Amino acid sequence: MRGISAEDLYQLYSVTDPQLSPCGEKAAFVKTIADLDNHYTSNIYLLDLNTRSTSQWTFGKHKNHSPRWSPDGEKLAFLSNRSGETQIYLISKNGGEAECLTELNNGAGSIVWSPCSSKILFSSGVTPGEPYLIDPKNKEKDVKPSKAAIFNKVRYKSDSSGYLKDTYQQLFILDIETKALNQVSEGDWDCSPSDWSPDGTAIVYSASEDEDRDYAIISDVYMLNLSNNEKTKLTGGSGYYSDAHWSPDGRYLSLIGHEKEYKGASLPKIWLYDTQYGELSCLTSEWDAYIGDIAIGDFHAGGSDSGITWTSDSLGFYFIMSDHGSTGVYYGTVEGAMYPSRLEPEHIYGLSINPHTHQAVVAISHPANPGDLYSLNLTNGTLQQMTNVNQSYLNDIELTPAEPFSWKAPDGKDLHGWIIKPLKFKQDQKYPLILEIHGGPHAMYANTYYHEFQTLSAQGFTVLYTNPRGSHGYGQEFVNAVRGDYGGDDYKDIMSAVDHALASYSYIDETRLGVTGGSYGGFMTNWIIGRTNRFKAAVTQRCISNWLSFYGVSDIGYYFTEWELKGNVIENPEMLWNHSPLKYVSQVETPLLLLHGEKDYRCPIEQAEQFFVALKRQRKEAVLVSYPGENHEITRSGKPFARINHTEQIRDWFLTYLK
Repeated sequence: MRGISAEDLYQLYSVTDPQLSPCGEKAAFVKTIADLDNHYTSNIYLLDLNTRSTSQWTFGKHKNHSPRWSPDGEKLAFLSNRSGETQIYLISKNGGEAECLTELNNGAGSIVWSPCSSKILFSSGVTPGEPYLIDPKNKEKDVKPSKAAIFNKVRYKSDSSGYLKDTYQQLFILDIETKALNQVSEGDWDCSPSDWSPDGTAIVYSASEDEDRDYAIISDVYMLNLSNNEKTKLTGGSGYYSDAHWSPDGRYLSLIGHEKEYKGASLPKIWLYDTQYGELSCLTSEWDAYIGDIAIGDFHAGGSDSGITWTSDSLGFYFIMSDHGSTGVYYGTVEGAMYPSRLEPEHIYGLSINPHTHQAVVAISHPANPGDLYSLNLTNGTLQQMTNVNQSYLNDIELTPAEPFSWKAPDGKDLHGWIIKPLKFKQDQKYPLILEIHGGPHAMYANTYYHEFQTLSAQGFTVLYTNPRGSHGYGQEFVNAVRGDYGGDDYKDIMSAVDHALASYSYIDETRLGVTGGSYGGFMTNWIIGRTNRFKAAVTQRCISNWLSFYGVSDIGYYFTEWELKGNVIENPEMLWNHSPLKYVSQVETPLLLLHGEKDYRCPIEQAEQFFVALKRQRKEAVLVSYPGENHEITRSGKPFARINHTEQIRDWFLTYLK
């Protein structure tokens, strides 16, 4: 058997977004694969839980995704880009030809069915002064001559959308039978639909309508009465709230959010809004855990967090929680009690629940398993595998499991990470080690499949990856500890992981060490090689090198820098410069490969260019590789060619300097 390669991405299916039918006997899900035309093909499949058989419901080389059952179980709505823009389609529970329900200039998203199964709430981009419906006489968009773009807001670009136009996501309600379309929100802000009230008279959504929203970075939850258009703000205008869902009896609304006590490092909490008394309370105020899936990976794209799912008795609900490198399913009650239903060393990245029977379908991944669907009984914990989508291909490929380990930081903090041995490992041999550093920094390496790691293991490398302070999954104090201290104790955590690995695993060759990471991990890679020469090669991915320029060129720079470094270019530029790897570029001796997307607006490519030019000006070993059209998500959802080459560049750089 051979190890996996970067190009095996073309052969591996990603299985995401399981959705149980109302009867609980079937589940729709999405299978996605990269194709040789440099695109992704996503299609919707149906799983019969009784027979464990699957059938394909959509076909073609398009992105068909986000399946959502009507509450009566008769229909399935989904999103597809088969006509160009992403539109809403409808298919019968018995299959057949799908019907296109929308023809919108800016497409549609976020399908939410009404309780009566006759209407769909969704979002679509609206530009003032322009029609939102496609003209049936000319379905091709008019190509307008380019003109100067004028910006008067500090938030003028986005990594996902590029330079922003005056187009905002607004809410629409579509009547399935009559095809009547009604826009129910407006304003120069984005709205995200969440849920319908059980009686169908109201909807809830999240939006940032605050006049100071350009600077405040908040999100509130609103309730809209559909009979009189009366709008009620349920949250206080000072935090970040979303994902509102009604209890089946209509008494409560569950929310997920926080008051930004620790800015971007704040743990999200579960809140209840009591519609009877108009009161909002936090159910998990004393719970030191992350609500939701915060695990980082590089394989699955297009999945969705299930949020809160109520049980039919309105007494409790289920949700995903991230903890110590794993994600599990928890049950909570309206009184605030929280119980684990399943918490194992794994990554649960999809969850759909039958609210009557407490039976669920979950998507689970492990370091040596890209992911499959399982049936989970939430009351007794019985788990049964339902799919095996990659087994036929993986029969000829050997993946390497990850071994967890723990150690103490220099200041005594408990730390946690994993090590993946080289494929075909032999105890009497010495192997090079590659240290991987995740982005965020408020994210979490997890017990999940990572294509880059397995590719490196297949080439004979040991892979070390950890969750230093600043990572989620270890409590509020731990995740907040990096703020104002980038390159301080987080650096010590990471280097102590290397020291621990060298002391604990005799097969690691301390003379052949490499380091790589992306985003914050790219910053830390740059920072490390400016402080030590112990690494013989480094690869920095979509990095940060200069906080002074990052402040103005990143789509989040002005507030992220203030939140994370606790400084800005106006009041304390010296502090930003002191935390910038570029300041220490004269000390770098490690050969460095810089990988960056040219359309990255989160960590713009000028960050890599500055570091690259400074190194080359000193005639030091550095190579810059840029990817046209790719943004900050290149390793997760970039074009297949780019993702594969990106992994191969990392592999080849380390093969050159460490083997």
